[in-house]
Amino acid sequence: MQDALIRLTEFWAGHGCLVGQPMNTEVGAGTLNPNTALRVLGPEPWRVAHAEPSVRPDDSRYGDNPNRLQTHTQFQVVLKPEPGDAQELYLGSLAALGIDLRAHDVRFVEDDWASPALGAWGLGWEVWLDGLEITQFTYFQQSGGMMLDPVSVEITYGMERILMALQGVSHFKDIAYAPGISYGEAFGQAEYEMSRYYLDDADIATTRELFEAYASEARRMLDARLPVPAHSCVLKCSHAFNVLDARGAIGTAERARAFARMRGLAHEVAALWVERRAELGHPLGDATAARPAPERPVLREIREPAAFALEIGVEELPPSEVRRAAEAVAERLRDGLEEAGLLTDASTFDTFSTPRRLIVVVRDVEPKAPDAEEVVKGPRVAAAYDASGEPTRALLGFARGQGIDVADVREITLGGKQYTAHVRKVTGRPAPHVLAGLLPGLVQGLRAGKNMRWNVPGLSFARPVRRVLALLDRQQIALDDLDQGRATDVHRTADPARVPVPDASSLIGVLREHGIEPDPARRRTRIVEDARALAARHGGTVDLAAEEDLVEEIVDLVEEPVAILGSFDAKYLDLPEAILTTVMRKHQRYLPVRGPSGGLLPHFVTVANGECDHDLVRAGNEAVIRARYEDAAFFFQQDLRRTPGEIKQGLARLTFTERLGSMADRSARIAAIAADLAGRLDLAPDERAALGRAAALAKFDLASSMVIELSGLAGTMAREYARRAGEDEAVAQALHEMELPRSAGDALPATVPGAVLAAADRLDLIAGLFAAGAAPAGGSDPFGLRRAALGLTAILRAVPRLAPVTVGDGLAAAARHQPVEVPPDALAEAERFTARRLEQNLLDEGLPIPVVRAVLPLADAPAHAARTAADLAGLLRTDGFARLTAALQRVLRIVPAGTAAGYDPGLFAEPAERRLDEVFTRVRDGLPPRPALPEFASAASALAEPVDAYFDDVMVMDEDPALRANRLGFLAAVRDLAAPVLDWREIA
Repeated sequence: MQDALIRLTEFWAGHGCLVGQPMNTEVGAGTLNPNTALRVLGPEPWRVAHAEPSVRPDDSRYGDNPNRLQTHTQFQVVLKPEPGDAQELYLGSLAALGIDLRAHDVRFVEDDWASPALGAWGLGWEVWLDGLEITQFTYFQQSGGMMLDPVSVEITYGMERILMALQGVSHFKDIAYAPGISYGEAFGQAEYEMSRYYLDDADIATTRELFEAYASEARRMLDARLPVPAHSCVLKCSHAFNVLDARGAIGTAERARAFARMRGLAHEVAALWVERRAELGHPLGDATAARPAPERPVLREIREPAAFALEIGVEELPPSEVRRAAEAVAERLRDGLEEAGLLTDASTFDTFSTPRRLIVVVRDVEPKAPDAEEVVKGPRVAAAYDASGEPTRALLGFARGQGIDVADVREITLGGKQYTAHVRKVTGRPAPHVLAGLLPGLVQGLRAGKNMRWNVPGLSFARPVRRVLALLDRQQIALDDLDQGRATDVHRTADPARVPVPDASSLIGVLREHGIEPDPARRRTRIVEDARALAARHGGTVDLAAEEDLVEEIVDLVEEPVAILGSFDAKYLDLPEAILTTVMRKHQRYLPVRGPSGGLLPHFVTVANGECDHDLVRAGNEAVIRARYEDAAFFFQQDLRRTPGEIKQGLARLTFTERLGSMADRSARIAAIAADLAGRLDLAPDERAALGRAAALAKFDLASSMVIELSGLAGTMAREYARRAGEDEAVAQALHEMELPRSAGDALPATVPGAVLAAADRLDLIAGLFAAGAAPAGGSDPFGLRRAALGLTAILRAVPRLAPVTVGDGLAAAARHQPVEVPPDALAEAERFTARRLEQNLLDEGLPIPVVRAVLPLADAPAHAARTAADLAGLLRTDGFARLTAALQRVLRIVPAGTAAGYDPGLFAEPAERRLDEVFTRVRDGLPPRPALPEFASAASALAEPVDAYFDDVMVMDEDPALRANRLGFLAAVRDLAAPVLDWREIA
């Protein structure tokens, strides 16, 4: 291992990095070393590389866990500003370690990073070596609460993981650290003893005193304007907190206060560092200086319609952004070419995408835009000539400004008025010039769900755009900072990695010749066919219907899919299936292999990116899954030693939010809300008992080791642990169902106790967070409130026995149990928020916009609203309902807002009034309190004819105030009869 550290040091020193030193106090990651935390701030350039022992007390395992240590070794690299080729430099460093990049499967897999305590975040990747995460690669965007300019790139190597993979060992103790000395021999005693200290022996009172002392000292150093010692004290303060946390000595309120205190100190340190460097005159210089723009080549005109190819070369995009971004580029390009008049009837658009490129190929682009006439408006005719018909100064000035003679001025009519004008012919611009003007804006307009900056000014996207290849037939249209010549990038491991493209029509063929498949549909077909064939060799299959989402993700993770079958020890099949499949799907993107009966087989399919040594990559992935399953087995057995009630005690140490308390507090609120909801329902005794017991254990599995490690198993592990603890099956099922649905389209609770708990969970979340001022804003929804509201409406729609529970009543019940006041306006906004989720859900189901808007007043009862929407969509196609709607619209249009219902039949003066009153009374008295729409429409259809007759024969707005008021009050009664059914105005 020491040789690897030396090689990395030499490699990065050879690329201009200062060889830094590890921090002389405990840090949880190299990011906290001032070489990173402080140096990424401000405009000065900085390149540094160094080893960093990273201390995480909560990862203490006494040296027993093969993959987890309280002190692990990172190798930290910071490049400021990011150089534009950091990925290529990084791959060069792996080669320097002796990793054969052509034999191994090295991939950049989306992983965003954030440290709220530091006020820092960035976008980037995990780097995988044959499925093993070996490096965190991040473009820093913010630190200390300040946006960074220039942007730095941080590369953090996990040295133990890398060496375990390279040396083929399964325990960190077996790493050869130096000739004749293993890692365990060098550090095993320290690992055990420090684990003992952090987990068992650290004195809590003393450590609390240290936390306070270091926090006070950091404050004193800030007041003395000394950011470096202040930062050191903040780090010591942070480590003391981590020790207390590992000892289980941090409560919810204390955690929130400590985080806020450390965050505030860290922000002040960052700001003071920036001030001090400015006072010193930025001794290292300013890396934000603008670069001169390159010369633009002369563009040649073309004579015939030609193909145009646009390829935007990017660093690996998040899978969710790949196809969406390509389609957005194609749409904007089409709009631009259409507006310029460069498309013909024969023009076609083909869109391609991979993680590293967005491609649009257009056939038949016209050589030039059509000529056009441009009208420049001058002064009005009345002001253009004097009484004798001579041009005025206004007209002479206009003609002079246009460079024409007065005799060439025409008269035009605009808006019924006469103006002078100059009509000039505008020669159509050549296609190359149109494209040269269009493409920069198209690239600058790229946007994703999360966007970042890099070293190209004016650009912001999900990951850096590194090059743009634009070819009109054989002619290149270059884009300043993104011009990499008439060439495209292929696999980074290829030689050469960049190859020429002769013309636009050749681009796709060139990519395929070099192992890149740009068509997602073809990649999907290859993945599906190869995965099936590999599984079949072992008597298995891949359930592609169940794995559809995973397959789609894999399609956009690779440019050349190469399926490889791996295996694991069959003993792991004794673990619950959900654990095995969660690890395969969520963590490793493996396709599970199943036998004829549907059960798991001890095999999986991984998909490498490009040709590689299959045996080597298989062995690497098998080692990764073995280590993950060993961890899972360890956590599972650890959890089984405790009862659900004992596990639940750990919820007190898990913070929900500062104002809303711990997860134990949230669990208690859910139980109380569930009891309130149950009081509205007709539950059988066994259902009520199951609900009560499940509510008492609500969310207990969030404190289990397994769910802390694999959060996606919440609910699944609650059911598993409840069953193994001997709880009633109805209780176990309710604990599982309270987490459903996890996403749109997911399964819904099938039992009433499970549905009540699930609804109570979401009501608590929505009411509490709206009260705490944490409602979603823009695209930010850190607590998943949109998902919670969608889940709530889905539950209330799917479980008929929950019909007595409305959204408003449920939120009001949840509000009563919150630890903070829930103002009426917050509660009302939460109701509107939930109604908007139902609205979107109904629209997504294909219902027309007017239909959905018409039922929104019923959103308080989602099942009733959805049923009414479906009924309305059908009724709108019938003549009888159309007549009823038209009649009611006449009523609604004439009755002023705010008119109270009420009338005296004794004031009726016309037979039509009495006839309508007779029918109205019969309809009103025959309807139930809350009729379904078909029921209302059937009964109320009798109103259509007398309403029409009423308006034909009766002067509603009579001059007599008493008659007018009586008639409006009568029509208001008709209005109020129909109003609770739906919003009739929306279907006018």
